[in-house]
Amino acid sequence: MHHLLVTGGAGFIGSNFVRWMLQQHPDLQVTVYDKLTYAGRLENLQDVAAAFGDRYTFRQGDICDAGRVAEVIAERGVDTIVNFAAETHVDRSIMDPDAFIQTDIYGTYVLLEAARQAGNLRYHQISTDEVYGHIEGDHRSLESDCLAPRSPYAASKAGADHLVNAYFITYNLPITISRGANNIGPYQYPEKVVPLFVTNALNDQPLPVYGDGQQRRDYQFVLDHCQAIDLILRKGVIGETYNVGTGTEMTNLAMVEILLDELGKPASLIRHVEDRLGHDRRYCLDVHKLMDLGWEPDYTHEEAIRATVRWYVDNRWWWEPIRSGEFKQYYEQVYGKRRVLSAP
Repeated sequence: MHHLLVTGGAGFIGSNFVRWMLQQHPDLQVTVYDKLTYAGRLENLQDVAAAFGDRYTFRQGDICDAGRVAEVIAERGVDTIVNFAAETHVDRSIMDPDAFIQTDIYGTYVLLEAARQAGNLRYHQISTDEVYGHIEGDHRSLESDCLAPRSPYAASKAGADHLVNAYFITYNLPITISRGANNIGPYQYPEKVVPLFVTNALNDQPLPVYGDGQQRRDYQFVLDHCQAIDLILRKGVIGETYNVGTGTEMTNLAMVEILLDELGKPASLIRHVEDRLGHDRRYCLDVHKLMDLGWEPDYTHEEAIRATVRWYVDNRWWWEPIRSGEFKQYYEQVYGKRRVLSAP
């Protein structure tokens, strides 16, 4: 592994991963390939460009553009592809499924073909715990569990996982897959729940909690996820899938309470609103397979939430321009007419 192509590298997890890899591996070259949609922003990488010089290169492009992908792979001498590029937000997938099918499934196919045509390059796919669907009882999702996605986003990611596995079996493409729990941390676009609630609270606006807030999630700090992907690239078994998370869970309402406590804001900001369509009640991953490689998270749920809150408090320069732009229309579309169920 000498030259990474990180697709979607200007997005939330991708930009944190690029920064991590350049810091940890002094001989590594990284090329970021990103379409620069609303959530892919060069501001996420401006410190990387300044700090790492010619070890870091940016190329703009769509992963659905096969000619452009092949051109960049050849130009940069890429030997490893890590694919973060995806439409990711469940609420947007409910409003506009088409973009998710195009990017998440067809775009993955284009990258797999490019890796195969370039001589079977090493390929890693970033997936999600949402492909497992709602998890009943006390079960923790295993990598061998059947996929049961319940939103257009989750279904598009599950379809991509199947394609990646098919390329391993059919063409012997050297692949791995990681399925991550809910990531939080720096540079996450404020449509996602934690940055949405932090920035709302900083502006003394209500926090729209879906339903009763008892949905259970695993909130992991993004740098723990980046460290896990790094380990999988170096020590993971080719053809295998690895769950990435803390292996524990908490309710969304508990997350909100920690967030408000860190900000010193009142619980009266909480508004329970009409739930999301098809909202999964529980995700929880079994992460023993990854831990057997020598990984464990540095952050607990609470530490991850508090560290994330502090980043948004200290970096208004990053999120305030977002909140004043396209985001306003999106927020009104998703939350403006949503029925309020209760308030403290």
